[in-house]
Amino acid sequence: MKIIVTGGTGFIGHALVDVLARKGHEVVVLSRKAGHAPQSSVRFVEWDAHSAGSWQSDVVTAEVVINLAGAPIAEGRWTDARKRILVESRVRSTRLMVDALAGRSAPLPLLVSASGIGYYGPNDDRLLDEASPVGQGFLAELSAAWEAEALRASQFGTRVVLLRTGMVLEQDGGALPKMWLPFQLFAGGPILPGTQWVSWIHRADLIGLIQWAIATATLSGPVNAVAPEAVMMKTFCATVGKVLHRPSWLPVPGFALQLALGELGSLMTTGQRVDPAKARAGGYPFLYPTLEPALRAIVNEEDQACLPSSTR
Repeated sequence: MKIIVTGGTGFIGHALVDVLARKGHEVVVLSRKAGHAPQSSVRFVEWDAHSAGSWQSDVVTAEVVINLAGAPIAEGRWTDARKRILVESRVRSTRLMVDALAGRSAPLPLLVSASGIGYYGPNDDRLLDEASPVGQGFLAELSAAWEAEALRASQFGTRVVLLRTGMVLEQDGGALPKMWLPFQLFAGGPILPGTQWVSWIHRADLIGLIQWAIATATLSGPVNAVAPEAVMMKTFCATVGKVLHRPSWLPVPGFALQLALGELGSLMTTGQRVDPAKARAGGYPFLYPTLEPALRAIVNEEDQACLPSSTR
């Protein structure tokens, strides 16, 4: 198929593009910056996520659009200016894409659009599935607005899948490399209170869920892109320590994060216990349903990357 990917040079996007190309798809990456095409079937097209351009000609002939565009959530304090960037990079770019879909002679078969479990807002021990209501707070409002723009495509006859993604784990990006360092220095530990829930997913499973969404014609609406095993922060950090053979003894006070990061600190001191109900009911075969094997696979990849190519 011809598949368009926005945000295709990011932490999730570049790995997804590589997998799709290896599967034989024609992949068009819409990006502000050119990248190195991993396969001859990958083509980069410039877009600024704010205005129409030559990229629209590819939208007209695409069979799938995967919308991953958006500025990183956890880079810098959530000042008013930063919040505007986070909103515009998601809501405005999605609006632009959906507006372009309106110009097609036939409906786009599928739009897969990113969202986040921040949709549910800070929560307690309640298990949240795709039918749970929107929560409160900045991330909940952002996710709801983001999803609303994507869902407009259903008015044109497009099947829309909304990926509510949790903490994505891999060794080359996301939150995990930032968490490795304190443990490697024997100073790792949970972010207090430690009882907040962490709903996570290995990047390989996130990419697998996207491919599953493409192949499953009956799937639409929100899909919780998390592993079946949510864990508390204290368990998450204890497991990181176990896998790295390091202690998990030095807790990080929540008030210190609040002082350092402001409102962004709440992202780390609160959480959501999220259930991938649709994926489980639909029979998606998780590669890493539990945390310890996921982390061990990532550590093994990191170790292999340090070996001479002749020994791999």
